[in-house]
Amino acid sequence: MSAVRTTEIIVIGAGQAGLALSRFLTRAGHEHVVLERGRVGERWRSERWDSLSLLTPNWLNELPGPMRHADPDGFLSRDGFVGYLEEYAQSFSAPVHEGVSVLEVARTQAGFSVETDSGVWAARSVVIATGYADEPRLPAIAAAAPGTVLSIHSSGYRSPAQLPPGGVLVVGAGPSGQQIAAELAEAGREVAIAVGRHAPMRRRYRGRDIWSWLDASGNLDQTLDDVPHERKTSRALSVVLSGADGGRQLDLGALSALGVTVSGRLRGFSGRHAIFADDLERTVERAEQRQRRVFGRIDDYIETLPPAERPETESIPEPALPPASRVLDLDRVSTVIWATGYGRSYPWLNADVLGDDGEIAHRRGITRVPGLYALGLRFQHRRKSHFIGGVGGDARFIASRILSRSATGALRPEARRHLAVGAYVADVA
Repeated sequence: MSAVRTTEIIVIGAGQAGLALSRFLTRAGHEHVVLERGRVGERWRSERWDSLSLLTPNWLNELPGPMRHADPDGFLSRDGFVGYLEEYAQSFSAPVHEGVSVLEVARTQAGFSVETDSGVWAARSVVIATGYADEPRLPAIAAAAPGTVLSIHSSGYRSPAQLPPGGVLVVGAGPSGQQIAAELAEAGREVAIAVGRHAPMRRRYRGRDIWSWLDASGNLDQTLDDVPHERKTSRALSVVLSGADGGRQLDLGALSALGVTVSGRLRGFSGRHAIFADDLERTVERAEQRQRRVFGRIDDYIETLPPAERPETESIPEPALPPASRVLDLDRVSTVIWATGYGRSYPWLNADVLGDDGEIAHRRGITRVPGLYALGLRFQHRRKSHFIGGVGGDARFIASRILSRSATGALRPEARRHLAVGAYVADVA
């Protein structure tokens, strides 16, 4: 039996959240390891399609430290972002152990025991940084898909060439669903999309990228205390945007113009047919109302600017869609892609930190179990917490909390100065 290895802190996951935290811990001179089941940024490598471009501009995709993207207003490809993560980890010699799967995290008198497929670790603190999009989520009706079609979650989609010849039904109209539907249509496939709740958004509004306005107006820095009605974040919607071609406009109208058949919510299957609800018009109207509320808040902010800095007003056209079909003949369909989002699952976590909804119960990443933390969750503290460029503030906060209870004593002055920079000064002091 191999000896138990010890360290002060174990970070589970070497994506953007885990690496951001590792940089703060490294700068503070604090012993830790980062355990990653695959390679750095594994989920970006193995669970995203080949042509994916980030939907946020590069200025919003920077991790803590001096590394900057060459084109702040550009959009990194999937491979470009993986390369950025690799270079970021190398820049401070992040102590990442690749190819290590965590089997169990359990409490001990001294802290935690972390069993992996390559041995056991003991640590005083553990940080779960496995991400918000952790486990592909399939609706119950997916099990009823005819056996004659390929049925896959969007996390398993790579490119049109991967799929068997024939038409494709995409279920879900979030950013992944609409981007995949557009790519397939442009590849010459016959495509239908089943539309449920979604959050359309203009790529540009009143002369600027939409993220520029959301940032300037303070939207991205809102906390749950600012918007308590959004505490139930499991139903939060990701805005439908695309970074393809330098940031293209993507919406149901654009898909329809590409030849995609747009239908309502998928109700189920009947023999060789997919059956859709008669709710597309109502669903689209509710989605447009959400978008108009966002524009209204941006307009209110613009009115606070000096007159010379206020761009011209802009009217947003309603999407023009043909009448929705209620039935799709699956004889023309070879593949169903379920773009139905993600959940989180922690079967390896042997600690009483999960709420009734199966999510980690926490306050700003601090759980009720001393020494156990979470990082990279949606709305962990601010609206941008799960954004690539938003994890840094939460990582700094978690690092400060971990180090304040460290058994190694007080922080070196330079480490304290490093952690006390920016938005969390009051929390670190």
